[in-house]
Amino acid sequence: MKRAVILAGGEGTRLRPYTTVLPKPLMPIGDRPVLDIVIRQLKRDGFERITIATGYLAELIENFFRDGSGYDILIDYFRETEPLGTVGSLALIRELDDDFLVINGDTLTTMDYSALLERHRASDAAATIATTERDVQISLGVLHFDESDGELPALTGYTEKPTIKYRASMGVYCFSPRAIKFIEPNERLDFPDLILRLIDAGESVRAWQSDDYWLDIGRHDDYEQAQEEYDRMKDQLVPQDS
Repeated sequence: MKRAVILAGGEGTRLRPYTTVLPKPLMPIGDRPVLDIVIRQLKRDGFERITIATGYLAELIENFFRDGSGYDILIDYFRETEPLGTVGSLALIRELDDDFLVINGDTLTTMDYSALLERHRASDAAATIATTERDVQISLGVLHFDESDGELPALTGYTEKPTIKYRASMGVYCFSPRAIKFIEPNERLDFPDLILRLIDAGESVRAWQSDDYWLDIGRHDDYEQAQEEYDRMKDQLVPQDS
């Protein structure tokens, strides 16, 4: 069975005041909530069961999606009674006994989730992270020095407003069941801390490079960008039978 866990428990503080009355996964993108898009994509990609980890304004999410019958997919819930960080809830969700997908509930992307899960299953990885390349513009002149040249080092170069390329997490991951053993029940734990635990223990953690469209709508600028681009991207984001 292809199973996905959607992390939808955060308070969305960076999107306030919008998230004062709506949880971030229910924020509308065009004509539908972002989480509605994610669930339709998971159905398209052959997933059979979705567990939504809720917390902040949980009842709104649960009442909107219910048991998933409106999407012809099984949806159940794990409701946090106290904040457990971005991955702490995984230790308490039942029946994660096969490789599974984890996705942040505010992720907007055109990627094929099934392809990522299959790549993960074919590897030796305890965790696989979907990544995207991002350019970061430094708005200052960057100086280069000979740091071994005493208290007043000599200038060796000058780069005006350089652009640095990074590979960043897309908020989409795959885990093998053995990764859960590194999370204590009821422990508050964030994703980077779990990944570092896995690496320290000698577990394999791999990256899957994606060239797909991707936005994290957690900030005002990104949310506004998603609204502006939705009409152009709708056919790629929303499955055609939706």
